Amino acid sequence: MRAVTTGQVSAPAPAQAFTHETLRVSPAPGASTTVHVLRLQRSRYRVRVARLDPLARLADWCAANGTEHALIGGFYVRARSVPLGDLWIDGRALPSEPFDAPWDRLRSCVHIEGDDVALRPRTELPAAVAGDLLQAGPLLVRGGRSAIRAGVDPEGFSAGARQFDSDITAGRYPRAALGVNGGELIAAVCDGRTDDDSGLELGELADVMVSLGATDAINLDGGGSASLVVSGRLVNTPREEHGVPLVGGRPVPTALRFEAR
Repeated sequence: MRAVTTGQVSAPAPAQAFTHETLRVSPAPGASTTVHVLRLQRSRYRVRVARLDPLARLADWCAANGTEHALIGGFYVRARSVPLGDLWIDGRALPSEPFDAPWDRLRSCVHIEGDDVALRPRTELPAAVAGDLLQAGPLLVRGGRSAIRAGVDPEGFSAGARQFDSDITAGRYPRAALGVNGGELIAAVCDGRTDDDSGLELGELADVMVSLGATDAINLDGGGSASLVVSGRLVNTPREEHGVPLVGGRPVPTALRFEAR
């Protein structure tokens, strides 16, 4: 995969609390897409799960709640506006639609307890968790290496596609991911669904997160819901199928918000 940086908004520097980069990534001949990357120093920022109730466009919710930076959260049942997968905030389980069995036990999560951020399959976490938990997946990166293997579906996103608009493991789409390493939180969203922006396959997104330095990374909701807010501004261009732009983004039920310490 070839990545070319164009129009970088702020040059990464260790002293900065956060940086925002815009990259052009060419995952295959004839395919290229824009990736928006927010890097936050973990010594200066923490991440928390947020429930947007009622649903709201992410930038609108950030403006109403004094949140500077935020990333789309987990999947949801669009017909009923209900979060899909396990959801906990402050050690309390919130109402949600479970993933179909047996995938409900396997799909990966963002688990936040204090300043610790773990990206792990649900089976590796306690049944009742302290702190916040958002179930999404699949896991993209583990131990600095891509966790995506062609033809392998360990978290059942292809087998369990009934609960989604499509099989998210097949094809290039707008996508979103959270990555972590020892010093950074890395939020990334790619554009897609246009001639100029092809979107990314899951394996290509995993490769991007590895190239950005993520030790671990998880896939979040994508498609028209993919949204990244930096300094109060939606920086990507969400689109429905057939490339129809969603002005301001799609209303969503969950997010990851980044709080200054």
